[in-house]
Amino acid sequence: MEIKGNMVINPPYPNNYSPELLVLDKGEGVFLYDITGKKYLDFGAGIAVNALGHNRKDLAQTAYDQMSKLIHTSNLYATDPSLKLAEKLVSSGPYAAVHFGNSGTEAIEAAIKYARLYSHKAKGEGNHKILCFNNAFHGRSLGALSVTPNPKYQEPFKPLVPGVTSIPLNDSEALKKTLDKSYAACIVEVVQGEGGMDSLTPEFAKELNDACTDNDVILIADEIQTGLSRTGTLYAHTTVGLKPDIVALAKPLAGGLPLSATLIPEKINRLLDIGMHGTTFGGGPVTTAVAGKVWDILANPSFIKDVNDKGLYLKNLLTEMKNQYPVIKAVKGMGLLQGLELDIGADAFTDVLKKIQNAGVLILRSGKTVLRIVPPLTISKEEIKGGCSIISEVLKGVDNISKVSKGVDNG
Repeated sequence: MEIKGNMVINPPYPNNYSPELLVLDKGEGVFLYDITGKKYLDFGAGIAVNALGHNRKDLAQTAYDQMSKLIHTSNLYATDPSLKLAEKLVSSGPYAAVHFGNSGTEAIEAAIKYARLYSHKAKGEGNHKILCFNNAFHGRSLGALSVTPNPKYQEPFKPLVPGVTSIPLNDSEALKKTLDKSYAACIVEVVQGEGGMDSLTPEFAKELNDACTDNDVILIADEIQTGLSRTGTLYAHTTVGLKPDIVALAKPLAGGLPLSATLIPEKINRLLDIGMHGTTFGGGPVTTAVAGKVWDILANPSFIKDVNDKGLYLKNLLTEMKNQYPVIKAVKGMGLLQGLELDIGADAFTDVLKKIQNAGVLILRSGKTVLRIVPPLTISKEEIKGGCSIISEVLKGVDNISKVSKGVDNG
């Protein structure tokens, strides 16, 4: 391992991580600082986790207060923070119970297990298939990976869970030809955060609702990245009229601490017996105490309205940028989960990411060539404008290079 400037070279991590990583030291609000003191505007929020930004004294105090009392109990006992958070989550929709876990992947694993249990009990053996959508990303454990139809992620680990079918998102004909009573579940993201930022349309959401109801198929909404006000509503599925049986939550739930939640209806909960599923760390007193504080902030109607306003502001700035630079193919996303699809190759796109980072903005990739902008929800319009200005300056150079390469005279 070698530290070179603000980068670590060959860190003692597995080779599935980059051999060169930026080393961050601290954060404040919507800004991060590396070990050399360089400041960055955070347009990634720890992959949509730090919804309330960095160095929140109120969250730190909540965690400290709970750690001073009780850190861990296991799932053999209940604690006051866990019970209070569970009540808040269950009351947010037509849910009977919540299973706590530690990560988005675990939330998806629980959702798949619950859906298959229901199908087995309601329709009998053999009705276990799962429908997912092209370019989806639901996690990296074997179950979640099985409904993440990307050969790059799946091929090294086959065979995966059998009985999974993938179809294009928003394809009505494919849905009609595929979904039947032999399926236990259909899992969908409202915005494909990792897979290119395509969104579920209201028309297709209705078709999914109807098809799942007609075939007694459990509809799972993966709200791990879109949930908890990220898209300008508490849950993204309400914006398109999707009516899921199960909702999976994780990333921002505990303000940066590991916690996930799988919300289930009564028709599933009544089929569960003690010991059918469980977790050692999920729903611990510290993470749920912090999550209770986070929930009260994120679920506040005035906070959600503010996020929606800022999301529209961001989309308008990105649309102006698209009109200015032909290298931008499309603006995608909802709320403060937005993307710029670029008309460049994968190598050139990686170079753009590096240039934006070097210019002082941390940003994410979605799919192959989409810049994913996922700032803390506490970001101001002035900070949004500043970040977009930096991105615009980088893309200006990319656009000029693109024009020259295509034989266009820039004057």
